[in-house]
Amino acid sequence: MEITLQKKRIMESWQKIISFNKVDSTNSYFSDLLKVQDFAEGSIISALYQESGKGQGNNTWESKKGKNLLLSIVLYPVILPIDKHFLLSKAVSLGIIDYASTKIADVKIKWPNDIYFEDNKLAGILIENVIKGSKINQSIVGIGINLNQTNFTSDLPNPVSLKQITNKNYLIEQEIVKLRNSIRFYYEMLMKKKYYEINSEYLKCLYRYNSFNEYRSNNKTFTAKITGVSELGYLQLETKENEKMEFDFKEVEFII
Repeated sequence: MEITLQKKRIMESWQKIISFNKVDSTNSYFSDLLKVQDFAEGSIISALYQESGKGQGNNTWESKKGKNLLLSIVLYPVILPIDKHFLLSKAVSLGIIDYASTKIADVKIKWPNDIYFEDNKLAGILIENVIKGSKINQSIVGIGINLNQTNFTSDLPNPVSLKQITNKNYLIEQEIVKLRNSIRFYYEMLMKKKYYEINSEYLKCLYRYNSFNEYRSNNKTFTAKITGVSELGYLQLETKENEKMEFDFKEVEFII
């Protein structure tokens, strides 16, 4: 019986997409659903509008109704060691880069969780993990991509949408499937433990990698270049004086 159930879950994986007109946030809504119902890996909840779209920390995500990609994917990366958890963020980021690169050039991953076109924010990622013992039992991957919105009213400094870049309109339902397929490709690489390939590709796509730019930390501005991102997700910088530094989330600011 258990074998039959496992086969059924595999067949259903990456197939289920549930769409809503409005939710508080797709991550929160999915989290509540998973407490009372099982979903196959790769299942997606999407919404035309989020009343309380979530970003990293206390940040919010601005999106006009029916204009953008707002979705969450559930994953079960139980074979991924906790000390390598940031590899999941790398794999998802590469999936979004792969998706966006079919439409535009010069798309980069801005550490830790944004996708940039040139110096403007195109997409954001929020991954919420459930840890059991020494394993990541469940991950809800929230993704927001600016698709068709052309007017942004929040105080975010640099949003941009695909429509603003390409002057084209996109069908949300079709774009969800394309995005899902790109993320699945890199997630399956991760599950095959192709860590070297993921890390190598991630560095190629990393915003400001190996070039000197200005940053701010503890109210001090300095010039440095990004040399990498550690397995735990710390940003690694090096100054012109060869001083090496590592920063956790929210400890350093990119000056754009």
